[in-house]
Amino acid sequence: MSVAFRRESDEEHLEPKFEQPIAPGPNLVTARGLALIGEQVVAIEAAVAAETDEEARKVLLRDLRYWHTRQTTAELAPEPEEGEVGIGSRVRIRMNGAERVIAIVGGDEAEPGEDRLAFSAPLARALMGAAVGETVAFAGKADAIDILEIV
Repeated sequence: MSVAFRRESDEEHLEPKFEQPIAPGPNLVTARGLALIGEQVVAIEAAVAAETDEEARKVLLRDLRYWHTRQTTAELAPEPEEGEVGIGSRVRIRMNGAERVIAIVGGDEAEPGEDRLAFSAPLARALMGAAVGETVAFAGKADAIDILEIV
């Protein structure tokens, strides 16, 4: 029998729509990150309410499920110890002869192009727990990064 006669709908041949992936591990956030998640939820809820196209609405609802999950699982990261790099720190480093300032933030707040790195990023993990004046290993080099200042 031809496929045309036994298929109930065209939906079965469409690509499946998967949920947005959520990073494993704890959802540690800064206060700024928690506020950004809340703003995202409000904006998407407003977009869902205004959307009339069913396909666009499905995409928005998928995004809303992701952000609701991130909002409900968010845990404010503990303040780093005084003088120690942690989540929420801005740290000035020297690496490969160049200085740069990096902020260590939660995953949803990360913007690597603007030097806001997720705490789970390799460079951020290398810096966590370090203090001013220390050198830390990175990318197989024992003294790759100098910690110059922690804000």
